[in-house]
Amino acid sequence: MKIRVINGPNINMLGIREPGIYGADTYKDLCELIEKHAKEKGVEVDILQSNHEGDLVDYIQDCFGKIDGVVINPGAYTHTSIAILDAAKAVKIPFVEVHISDVSKREDFRQVSYIRQACVATITGKGIAGYLEGMDILIDGKAE
Repeated sequence: MKIRVINGPNINMLGIREPGIYGADTYKDLCELIEKHAKEKGVEVDILQSNHEGDLVDYIQDCFGKIDGVVINPGAYTHTSIAILDAAKAVKIPFVEVHISDVSKREDFRQVSYIRQACVATITGKGIAGYLEGMDILIDGKAE
């Protein structure tokens, strides 16, 4: 099984950006945690991050025919990007939406998630451990 983890804008700033909301773990910590979990589960994983919407669309489109499932944290593009949603729908593979913070308890604009329409599950408010839960949903073939 091959899983791709896609991170949107500012995820590369983990540990620096608002640690009271996103925690003290760095992006490097996140990547190491994901890679360790993938190894333990016997799956291949690649981890990508970009601050640019078009790159995220390209990363999704590149999954077609190569990747079995995607864990995605589109960052702020969660609330604005129909292009990312359309790309996810086009590749016809399972996606799990992950957010480090509990977006349901945050600003009004964060209550809208376009990507959710293309996802089999959503994980929020579990810190970087939420990525592992998202991976397990894909590995086990279970949706909410």
